[in-house]
Amino acid sequence: MIAEKMKNMVANSSAIRAMFEEGNRLAGIYGAENVYDFSLGNPNVAAPEAVKQAIRELLDEEDPVVLHGYTNSNCGYADVRETVAASLNERFGTHFEGKNIVMTVGAAGGLNVILKSLINPGDEVIVFAPYFGEYRSYTNNYDGVLVEISPNTENFQPKLDEFEQKITPKTKAVIVNTPNNPTGVVYSEETIRRLAAIMDAKQKEYGTEIFLISDEPYRELVYDGAKVPYLTKYYANTVVGYSFSKSLSLPGERIGYLVIPDEVSDSEELLAAANVATRILGFVNAPTLQQKLVAKCIREKTDISFYDRNRETLYNGLRECGFECIKPEGAFYLFVKSPAADEKEFCAAAKKYNILIVPGSSFGCPGYVRLAYCVSYGTIVNSLPKFKELSKEYFS
Repeated sequence: MIAEKMKNMVANSSAIRAMFEEGNRLAGIYGAENVYDFSLGNPNVAAPEAVKQAIRELLDEEDPVVLHGYTNSNCGYADVRETVAASLNERFGTHFEGKNIVMTVGAAGGLNVILKSLINPGDEVIVFAPYFGEYRSYTNNYDGVLVEISPNTENFQPKLDEFEQKITPKTKAVIVNTPNNPTGVVYSEETIRRLAAIMDAKQKEYGTEIFLISDEPYRELVYDGAKVPYLTKYYANTVVGYSFSKSLSLPGERIGYLVIPDEVSDSEELLAAANVATRILGFVNAPTLQQKLVAKCIREKTDISFYDRNRETLYNGLRECGFECIKPEGAFYLFVKSPAADEKEFCAAAKKYNILIVPGSSFGCPGYVRLAYCVSYGTIVNSLPKFKELSKEYFS
């Protein structure tokens, strides 16, 4: 018999993955070209050519015993961590050293490492809806309590008044995700400054430490000149989690890092905890070949013009059909208001046209649906007539 905690997790397994699997089933029946699967945020843009070349160079140049072996520290190769720190300093005017970097098994692995390092049973972790649904499970892994801030459906910036009211002496961490999954919204600098001021004041009021965890897998995917503030510059107790899954189109390679600045309370102790957490969670260390790869390709970026074209075409096409949504500034998602009161009913209606979308309740925001537009341009274009047919069920 499986663990009691897992029973609920299995029963509420990811709606995103379930929809993706349904897409594979429908493709087998109708042909992949006749299924419009917007369920999974799986990049369809190939990794830069430099990535392929770097892998070849590493395999030719590096000692295979070292390249495929354990790292001396669970935090990763020292030279890779120095390279990451130097890149961040160059881009954001920070002053990190290699010791501030923990190489991780993607952003998800990094979040689990930092939560394992910080959370005691009963500690509260605040998230802003809509939010990546796995935050629930990651918090539950360590017997923390997830506290949701209700969504601001006007512009999807965080509701900071409600946030201020919901911080308690048990609040240990706040997770922000900008550019945001599922909305594509970038939190403004004003938002970040206000959020940081609230957290500073609450730390003083309660005499506690509250950590801001910035989950940043979509940092490089921004459009129209949007700027994403680097949060360590606004709040001392900030930890950054990053992934190369989107910036280099390497989602299956599971490579990312944590930044734990010196300014964080008891930073040396937290870095030591993250090192141990990497080991005892079973990661041992981040994939070694991928560590060396991202260090070689630290200046490379995926060509996001493909996503931008998809964004413009899908956004404009859906608006013409009568659907309501805000135009995303980053990531590769559209968050669309459901024309049906129950967005799951709308998802079911869309499936009749072989359109697969994810209900907003998976992100703590009922009444909306998410579309991942990291698909082929042909899928976007060919789906629009089907969306038009679907719209007639609601707007005719």
